[in-house]
Amino acid sequence: MPLRGILDRWNNQSLARQFLIAGGLVSLAAMMLVGAYVTTLIEAAVTRNSAASTALYVDSIIAPLLPDMKTSQRLDDVTTRALDETFGQGALGGKVVSFRLWRKDGTVLYATPDKSMVGKRLDPGEDLLTAFSGQMVAQFGFADPQDASERSRDDPLLEIYNPILQPWSGEVVAVSEFYEVADEFQQSLHQAQLRSWLAVFGVTLAFFLLLSAIVFRGSRIIDHQQQALTQRVTELSELLSQNKALHAKAQRASLRATALNESYLRRLGADLHDGPAQLVAYAALRVDSRLLTDPRTPHQAREKEVSTIKARLDEAMDEIRSICSGLVLPQIETAELPDVLKRAVDAHRQRTGLDVALSMTNGSKPLPPSAKICIYRFVQEALNNGFRHGGGVDQSVRQTFDNGNVVIEVADHGPGFDPASVGPDGLGLAGLRERIESLGGTFNIFTSKSGTTVRMSLNVQEMEQA
Repeated sequence: MPLRGILDRWNNQSLARQFLIAGGLVSLAAMMLVGAYVTTLIEAAVTRNSAASTALYVDSIIAPLLPDMKTSQRLDDVTTRALDETFGQGALGGKVVSFRLWRKDGTVLYATPDKSMVGKRLDPGEDLLTAFSGQMVAQFGFADPQDASERSRDDPLLEIYNPILQPWSGEVVAVSEFYEVADEFQQSLHQAQLRSWLAVFGVTLAFFLLLSAIVFRGSRIIDHQQQALTQRVTELSELLSQNKALHAKAQRASLRATALNESYLRRLGADLHDGPAQLVAYAALRVDSRLLTDPRTPHQAREKEVSTIKARLDEAMDEIRSICSGLVLPQIETAELPDVLKRAVDAHRQRTGLDVALSMTNGSKPLPPSAKICIYRFVQEALNNGFRHGGGVDQSVRQTFDNGNVVIEVADHGPGFDPASVGPDGLGLAGLRERIESLGGTFNIFTSKSGTTVRMSLNVQEMEQA
């Protein structure tokens, strides 16, 4: 679980922060490894170069003093005294703290300052064997505890094994082992190591900063794209929810439209049955009356009966025309909004004979035909409902614009009603609401004992874009 928690916290970090932590650790480790490797190479190279210079210098001084080491198995007293003076009083006295001359079989031919080593035969070490093979060996460090003169010093020493060659054959005839005080060499080596560490640190830092800049830029781009993608997903989710709601609404509207059509048909059938059909049936009954079929009926009575039948038939035709005029829309597709309102109000005045107050805002905005038809039907149905249920008292129609919305209000001063008492089969209100909301508008009813106001609103700008 702790490991899982660490992984979760790590995954929750941004890409830039992950790179900053991981890349910083890797860069630090790489810098340490490369720096250690480079300083090791520098130390080896500097040690070898310095040792080569010192060995060449020492060899140039002692070579003339040595006899032919090919034929001589030991040093004579003259050579020994010359070497003592060279390492005791000469230029090498202050630099070389210990010197030994080795023969190939491991015999010490000369030693200073420890003379007790002369003549001893020791097993040659690895460095001595390497020097007898013709390669110079150099090591840097503090005093090796194998010699008392070296153990007594705290100075850093440069240990050198230098092969001595026979001039005419180039054969290694002896090896000189000596220890040089390396204070200046140590300072130079530390400066070279410091410069190498600074160079490695600078290169690593520059490389890390360059990669960090690239990663941070990529991280910002990814973050921006992720935010945009998240926003897009959110918008698509909202659109999907809206589409589901619209789909459900469309299904409800389809079912409601089917029910409304059936209600319209029933209402139309009821209007025809209760109105023209009754009048035509009454006329048909009067046609079969004895006043018309009996030849003995006086002429004046017969004409009066015919006039009554004709009056009922004319009344039936008027009602049929009235019903048809409510079903057929006038030519409003090309009309402006004020003309649509005027035609709806004028049609109601002709049907009912009552006056309707019309108030409109100056100016007009282009509306699609569906909006014009919706407004016409709204005014027509609202005035009819007010006339039937409220007696048509002081009816008025008012049109305004509110923040890009066209607002239509139809009001009267009738007794009002309780909207909760209107069932779902209420044809007029349900039809108006479904028609208006299908276009994205709003429908509201405000009613009290002093009157009723029916209000609709359509967003003109959204309908224009659609």
